[in-house]
Amino acid sequence: MMSGTPALLVGDVGATNTRLALVDRTTGARLRELSVPSRSCSGLAEPVLKLLHAAMCPVRGAVFAVAGAVVDGGAKLTNLGWALDEVGLAAELGLESVHLVNDMVALGHAIPVLGEDAVRTLQAGRPVVGEPIAIIAPGTGLGEAFLTWDRQQYVVHPTEGGHADFAPMDATQEQLLGWLRPRFGHVSTERVCSGRALPSLYAFVREQGRLPESAALARQIAQAEDPTPVIIEAALASPPCPLAAAAVNMLCEILAAEAGNVALRTLALGGVYLAGGLPRRLVGFLERPEIRARFRDKGRLSGLLERIPLRVVLQANVGLVGAIRYALSGPRAVPAPGVVA
Repeated sequence: MMSGTPALLVGDVGATNTRLALVDRTTGARLRELSVPSRSCSGLAEPVLKLLHAAMCPVRGAVFAVAGAVVDGGAKLTNLGWALDEVGLAAELGLESVHLVNDMVALGHAIPVLGEDAVRTLQAGRPVVGEPIAIIAPGTGLGEAFLTWDRQQYVVHPTEGGHADFAPMDATQEQLLGWLRPRFGHVSTERVCSGRALPSLYAFVREQGRLPESAALARQIAQAEDPTPVIIEAALASPPCPLAAAAVNMLCEILAAEAGNVALRTLALGGVYLAGGLPRRLVGFLERPEIRARFRDKGRLSGLLERIPLRVVLQANVGLVGAIRYALSGPRAVPAPGVVA
């Protein structure tokens, strides 16, 4: 590596993709980037060392946003199987320091400063400045977090709400819960509202026998290492596969309902954001009136849900954006919308 001002290594490490960037500590400019499928790597060190070897400046420290709870400097990525710890990673990578942070904390640093072109508004509502903001992010798994205002800035609170119990909203979802319980025991919301959940939803709808399964799609799913993208492509095709579309539609109904649950739990009068890879791909489904109605269907508090904005994050690398903001501005707080850190 060439001599010069030390850069900061920042990463967004998810079960699907690992996105890395070398960042100028002063300007925040990205000097070099690398994105790889996470499952193509033996561990985090593999892509990081590849980027470090190509770097044209010294690197002394790193911040990684990871899809798992961070406890005592360590994290296990629930849907990937990687076990990471700050001290071990620093030694393995030859860095002075490594800091791990939950990926929802990083995402929370990006949400309040997203431009209008980075989101799609499903329900405008009547947002209240300084009130809590909620984030629900289904990708491979299901992340949830909320932001609160401390009179100067937003503070991000990660949760493991995606692993809380799934609450069916109708008779079909009650049947789904009964179908899943013998297979998994505890049925969390993540089991029915994430990329890893979609093959189960597809199998459930298929076994109901109301919609035929295409022989070609059945072969594709059987041969796929990950059937989720296959099901999504079939649902988005023109014309769509009715069985795949029904499974995707069920996932979107559950997502909208859970977004409403999160809004109630956090009183997110500042808005609810649907982030992660799935909402971005399925925005056409989420825009359907019957899906959006699930967000508001909360009995006596439905009127409250009508005033809460609901938005889909369209920006693909928002996790990395947030991780960079976290790394450069300090790990504790987020500027208010429109305020530059």
